[in-house]
Amino acid sequence: MGGRITTLWSSVELLDPTGTPKETQMIRIILAVIVGFVAWSIMWVGSERVLSIASPNWFGAHQIAFEKATLNKEAYTPDTTILVLNVVRGTIVTIITGFLAALMARENRRSTLILGILLVAFGLVVVVMTWHIIPLWYHVLFTLMLIPMTIVGGRLKSFS
Repeated sequence: MGGRITTLWSSVELLDPTGTPKETQMIRIILAVIVGFVAWSIMWVGSERVLSIASPNWFGAHQIAFEKATLNKEAYTPDTTILVLNVVRGTIVTIITGFLAALMARENRRSTLILGILLVAFGLVVVVMTWHIIPLWYHVLFTLMLIPMTIVGGRLKSFS
């Protein structure tokens, strides 16, 4: 009888609270984080392209100057309005991808937190590359919003 209880308990530990095997849930979380990161990147670059096409003389010109400053160390004066727009755009994209990660993972805790951490890690690489041309307030605000907004997006998807 004691062996039977141990076997039963071992099989229970392999399930998460929803009854899904833990290995399956971990695979879902990993895939959700990868898809969330790729989706974030596509939405960020895509929205940047749309804004550059819609406003070539303002947003587009700013992006070209930013790229030249980043790659060639050319002079650059960031437009505060565009920086604020980027924070708002980043917030929206981050919430959407947090929701997407939670939807794919079928849970909204680990997947969104891991995605947020991955976004911060990648964001810190961008900060290092652009430290000399972008104001400190932007780097701090953008980087600090990534984890909370990913979690907010995940919480938009509730699980019973």
